[in-house]
Amino acid sequence: MEWAGKADVAVVGAGIAGLVAARRLADMDRDVVVLEARDRVGGRTVNAPISGSEATEMGGQWVGPTQDRVLSLIAELGLETFPTRTEGHNVIEAGGRLRRYRGTIPRLPPLVLADLAIARLKLGRAMRKVDPAAPQDAPKASELDSRTLGDWLEENVRTHAARELIALSAKTVWGAHPGELSLLWALAYMGAGGGFEKLLDVEGGAQQDRVAGGSALIAERMAAELGGRVRCGVPAARVSWDEGGVEIANDGGEVVRAHHAVIAVPPSLLERISFSPDLPDAHAQLAGAWRGGNLIKVTAVYERPFWRSAGLSGEAVSTEGPISIAFDNTPPSGSPGALVGFVGGSDAPGYAALPAAGRRDVALGTFARLFGPEALDAERFLERDWLAAEWSQGGPVSNLGPGVLSRQGHALREPAGPIHFAATEYAPVWCGYMDGAVRSGEAAAAAILSAL
Repeated sequence: MEWAGKADVAVVGAGIAGLVAARRLADMDRDVVVLEARDRVGGRTVNAPISGSEATEMGGQWVGPTQDRVLSLIAELGLETFPTRTEGHNVIEAGGRLRRYRGTIPRLPPLVLADLAIARLKLGRAMRKVDPAAPQDAPKASELDSRTLGDWLEENVRTHAARELIALSAKTVWGAHPGELSLLWALAYMGAGGGFEKLLDVEGGAQQDRVAGGSALIAERMAAELGGRVRCGVPAARVSWDEGGVEIANDGGEVVRAHHAVIAVPPSLLERISFSPDLPDAHAQLAGAWRGGNLIKVTAVYERPFWRSAGLSGEAVSTEGPISIAFDNTPPSGSPGALVGFVGGSDAPGYAALPAAGRRDVALGTFARLFGPEALDAERFLERDWLAAEWSQGGPVSNLGPGVLSRQGHALREPAGPIHFAATEYAPVWCGYMDGAVRSGEAAAAAILSAL
């Protein structure tokens, strides 16, 4: 094999988690090399140009209160945030009716609203019994892990409409139907973000702010600082390891040798890497259990944000689909106008199977139902199918089904010898979000610095 170099640490994956780890290690004068399979950095964050110098985000994009680590990183990199627009009426499409409302509580029948409120209280009580840092140690962890979030909804939510709305939220938060999610995993995930409401809210919640210029700038600026340490177009195919270090090889025969490695890829990709010897049983079982969420993100671009003059915020929820949730994604300059929508979970396969023109027509048709016929006249239409992305294989997050977390959760954040793992899924705070990716990368770097 060709000798490609050696380093103190080899990082596999140039998403936010991997680059944070590499940047922290480089700041401490450690030799670092970052290997990225894609021809770009950013992982599950990516920008797309929409007009002139303006861009929109086609992957992870929002930041909010208590996401202190990513907000600190944004400031360090000289970037700024701006608020997601909330002025105007929101829209909900449910039961064949379109209703406008303000704030976070939609206009729904009183029985449905009461059912939703009770469900949130019950979820909150159950969530507080699960420590996101050690979900396997929760009371009745095995019982919780043997059931799905869908099972819980069937048992605890009386009205079909309320169950439908919670399932709709799950399609966007996890890219999965509640019946696919371990209840233990779902409760730990909610707790990591401060509660289900925080995951869904704009003001005061996870969707409060955006990064000026697009969130992919976070990774791009870190990669620029690291310079030649980052190598794109180099998929890691094999990792050989023992207590003395690691060798990472690609299919082209190149080898990088290092004292430690950080595997900073979406967990659903771990099975694509050959480990020799095999990972310890607990790590291997976790690696085989992750499944990427099924989420498609679409953006329609207009000359102007026409919905604003109609008194609409651009935020909408639809049980009719296939777009389940939408937001105003216009850049801070106010032009061009942009609407972003999500097709997730069980709605995604049927949408993805349509021809490109059909997907465009269906998506714009949904926007037109929600915001008016002008939505049909988009100047540009962009989409990103994250399950079909070769080096992501899912979005917005990898998930765990029943029966794994309660038994193997202790290995979730443990290294395997000199191999450390970093991704937002491993973070006990803001798991699944960019903040969780930052925290996970920092934790991996700290563990390696301690070992070195």
